[in-house]
Order: sequence, then C-alpha cells, then structure tokens
Amino acid sequence: MNEEIKQKIKQKIEEIRPMLQRDGGDVEIVEITDEGIVKVKLTGTCAHCAMSLLTLKMGIEGYLKKNIPEVKSVESV
Repeated sequence: MNEEIKQKIKQKIEEIRPMLQRDGGDVEIVEITDEGIVKVKLTGTCAHCAMSLLTLKMGIEGYLKKNIPEVKSVESV
C-alpha cells in the first residue's frame, strides 16, 4: 500500500472520528497492510459497546471501502 493511499485512509478516519467521539468513543489506526487491511483499535465507549462490530463493519469499513477501493477490510485488534 503506497503512502498516498495510507494518507487517504488516515484522512477518512479523521472524518469518521467526530461521530464516534460524540458517543464517547474513538478509533486508532494500528496498521495498514500492503494487502489493503486496515487494523484499528476502538477505544472509549466503542471498545465495549454491543454495537462495536456494526460500527466497525458497516460504519468504518463501509465508509473506507466506498471512498478508497484499495481497502479490502477493516479489522479490530
């Protein structure tokens, strides 16, 4: 994954962050692999929320994949 795409991913995460923070949560990028897997850590209330998988897959992953075709999946670590 080249640096330009990594920067786009980081920018899109910054666009998502305020929505998570409104509910007392947040997201941190842990790793972006060459295969297009974005590994993140949900923090705050998102870390223990029953809806965190939905937030991860439908929210974060869906948004990234829609905007950056090189993103294959988002995983929580």
